[in-house]
Amino acid sequence: MKNEDKKGINEIDKARLKLSIEHYIKYFIGKRPMELTKEETLQAISLAVREFALDNMYRTISRYNEVGAKRVYYLSIEYLLGRSLENNLHNLDLFKLIQDIKIEGMPNLSMNDIYDAEYDPALGNGGLGRLAACYLDSMASLGLPGFGYGINYQYGLFKQKFDNGWQVEQTDTWLCEESPWQFPRHDRTLRIPIFGRVESYHGMNGRTYFSWVDTNTVYGVPYDFPIVGYDGKSVNYLRLFSAKTDDELDIKIFNEGGYIEAVKDKIQSETISKVLYPSDNIEQGRTLRLMQQYFFVSCAVQDIIRRFLEKSNDFHLMPEYVCIQLNDTHPALAIPEMMRLLMDQYGLEWDDAWDVTTKIFAYTNHTLLPEALEKWPARIMKRLLPRHLQIIYEINRRFMEFAREKFGDDEEKLSKVSIVSGEDDSQMIRMANLSIVGSFSVNGVAKLHTELIKTELVPEFYALFPQKFINITNGITPRRWLLHANTALSDLITSKIGKIWTTDLDALRKLEPEAKNPDFVHEFAEIKKHNKERLAFEIFKTTGEIIDSDSMYFIHAKRIHEYKRQLLTILQVIGDYFAIVKDNIRPTVKKTYIFAGKAAPSYTFAKLIIKLINNVADVVNHDPLVGNALKVVFVPDYKVSLAEKMIPAADVSLQISTAGFEASGTGNMKFALNGALTIGTYDGANIEIREQVGEDNFYLFGLKDEQIRAMRPTYTSREFYEKSNYIKRIVNSLNSDTFCQKDHALIFKPIYENLLTNDFFFVLADLEDFNNTVHRATDDYQNKELWFEKAILNVARIGYFSSDRAVMEYAKKIWHIEPVD
Repeated sequence: MKNEDKKGINEIDKARLKLSIEHYIKYFIGKRPMELTKEETLQAISLAVREFALDNMYRTISRYNEVGAKRVYYLSIEYLLGRSLENNLHNLDLFKLIQDIKIEGMPNLSMNDIYDAEYDPALGNGGLGRLAACYLDSMASLGLPGFGYGINYQYGLFKQKFDNGWQVEQTDTWLCEESPWQFPRHDRTLRIPIFGRVESYHGMNGRTYFSWVDTNTVYGVPYDFPIVGYDGKSVNYLRLFSAKTDDELDIKIFNEGGYIEAVKDKIQSETISKVLYPSDNIEQGRTLRLMQQYFFVSCAVQDIIRRFLEKSNDFHLMPEYVCIQLNDTHPALAIPEMMRLLMDQYGLEWDDAWDVTTKIFAYTNHTLLPEALEKWPARIMKRLLPRHLQIIYEINRRFMEFAREKFGDDEEKLSKVSIVSGEDDSQMIRMANLSIVGSFSVNGVAKLHTELIKTELVPEFYALFPQKFINITNGITPRRWLLHANTALSDLITSKIGKIWTTDLDALRKLEPEAKNPDFVHEFAEIKKHNKERLAFEIFKTTGEIIDSDSMYFIHAKRIHEYKRQLLTILQVIGDYFAIVKDNIRPTVKKTYIFAGKAAPSYTFAKLIIKLINNVADVVNHDPLVGNALKVVFVPDYKVSLAEKMIPAADVSLQISTAGFEASGTGNMKFALNGALTIGTYDGANIEIREQVGEDNFYLFGLKDEQIRAMRPTYTSREFYEKSNYIKRIVNSLNSDTFCQKDHALIFKPIYENLLTNDFFFVLADLEDFNNTVHRATDDYQNKELWFEKAILNVARIGYFSSDRAVMEYAKKIWHIEPVD
């Protein structure tokens, strides 16, 4: 496009955007411009920008329909989308135009103030949800016909606060104000049956039919969220369902004085879409989780079938138009739900329905923790979903006949692959096994992870279906994590190599010569300094803690879990603290350790680790002997908008999971893309990142997976404790009041005992090596020329980890779909 044509289009877009903003101020918000709050200004601008997104969305859907494109439907229990306005302005090429729009009388607010007024959608928790969001972005940016399905949580997970160092969960009321980005589709509301019983009868053709009767009904109301691809050429959408009832209240009961009883059904039904991951420590929580998963997949599968029937009523053609990707085991009930609908509602016989189903579903595994592979008590499923349990039993019966042909009478192998385990009241339904049996493809998310799936997690399934198992290493979207999150660095990169990197991240390789260009290095360092100052200000606003932006930032930001080893990091911090106050060894570089992440409400040990980090921070940060040599801060309520400030500011990214436990990780990729150096174990995608960026630009430490597996039968953590005075001093402090004087109890004794009697995640085995690696990185940091060369090479060589590359692999290897231009 010629420059003058582009300029003309920009002027038209600018005029339209201005008129739309004025329209929404006057007729939607109903105020004069000078009366607007920051939040109302955000709403008016967002609604105006949404017009551009929706216009492109309608054109995109028409384009898909015209060519009869096969579509992929991505089913995920969570989506960690982040704020939308700034990201969509970038993707719609309106980012610079909005800066020039002036509306008479509007408050004198900066666009940054307006961006910060947007609330993160509380639709996800961690890596699983953020990966789903990155993949939706890439599908739209690549012009792939891909759509997401999920739950429109009213409260999400929780808002994290700290009370005396303890995590406190508060309601995250993000939907108190309707999001300007999503809009209801009441015309697509779906009926979801639940409870009841199953009757059978024989038809005239001799076939046995089943009828699910006496059910309760919940309604799924869809809300569509536009997903704007880069340049706005393609806009797909994420469809999220809210649970509703058909009646507000039972007026007869209400009039008789039963006010609470009159709305009880409404309250119980709508609880389904209230919160993400209700606690499964109690029966009611487990029941609610199962109801959530069924509600979500029933809505999705019914909607997918409706779309297919607009093209054809021959279900044998369905695999040519439909692929459904299960993002972990949470959507696994979609398999029996598809079978139920095909047989009971559309009349297919079992073999035909199974043939269609197993050509449609694909499954991504995200965990190597056997206890994290979902299992549901059959007794709960029988009460909630009697027809589905019946179908699962039949799937398992037929599958076990096939498995016996391969394994004979090897009961150990047969028991491992069975979808159903246990007997009578203890019987469990294994959702991972159901996902593998019912899918045509099973993929891991990093090379090591995929190999461990095949050799350690489910080797029996690999023996049965070797053709199903493939690897597709995870990726991240550069639009969100560089163009949007680190605008200054993205502008610097664009000034050197053009904008091609936004859609072809491998183009960053052209930056390699700049690692030795003093002018580029200086600009790169100034941007990092600015980002660190911005994060320091954010931390002060959030916690009141003052950190030195000239210090070396070590950031450990991820979900709090024992295998992710935040405990290892804080033990190393304790070691540094003792070196200062007991040994009078001052560090050569000022260091700031920054933690962020949430622990599941029922995960007591993880919450104790959070308490330990906060207590250590309180002691270290207020000890005059330490001064500004060492700081520790835990930033509460980690979410995408906070990550967008933390990741560009990091000097060191801590990716220190116990080898063999992290499936992939994507935080490691985001930090490297923004010029942080990784201290990491030989685990997940760390391995492939190290291969790409170069061994000299990655700080590797710790035992490898095969070493841990060899050591585990005889591993005794106490041996490491007894042999090392360094370890002993640190661990002993947990059995004293050193870090809990204000608590008047030895509250960290459980951690002390766990480390010496169990240490399942090999914390003590890796502690000294981790400490040595931290100090090696600290030594390198003093040589700024060397450090920034390493940092720039991380940016230049991280292109492989684009979600565009990952999504195109899915498209070619699994989904068999192509971009629609």
